[in-house]
Formats: sequence, structure tokens, C-alpha cells
Amino acid sequence: MAKQALGMIETVGLTSLVEAADAAIKAADVTMTGWDKIGSGLVCGFFVGDVAAVKAGIEAAAEAASQVGEVNSTLVIPRPHEELGQMGPWIS
Repeated sequence: MAKQALGMIETVGLTSLVEAADAAIKAADVTMTGWDKIGSGLVCGFFVGDVAAVKAGIEAAAEAASQVGEVNSTLVIPRPHEELGQMGPWIS
């Protein structure tokens, strides 16, 4: 995952995450690697790409998701450590 970034967006409800994913993929050259149910209605989507693209994609995702639901949090990790990929297949 060298020279890549990992972006995450956590929303309340799957509908908001679908809207977020659509916006992120359309706005920037990012790949959605997966999503996970957190619990209590929270879901998290994972995106990878170069740092600038992931930042732009996550910003677009947060804006779009907030129009239809609630965004709980966002995070962009530039050049994540390779061992972070052991947490799940959506990070690799």
C-alpha cells in the first residue's frame, strides 16, 4: 500500500454510506475496498488511492452523505503502515 492513502467515512445508516460512496468514486480516482457494520446503525466505508484523491473523495463523500443522513466521522491516513492491512481485507 506504499504511496497510497486510506480513507474512511462512518455514517448513520446504509443509505447515507451508499450516497457517500457514489460521491467519492465520482469525485476522485479512489477505489472503495469495502464497508463494515459497526453497530447501532453505524456503517463505515473504506477507500484507497493517492493521498490527494482520497482527501478529495472523502470530502465529497461527507458532503453528499450529510444531505441524506448523518456523518459520524471521517478519517484519511496518508501512507498507512503495512501492518495495518492485517486488520481486514478492506484496507489492503
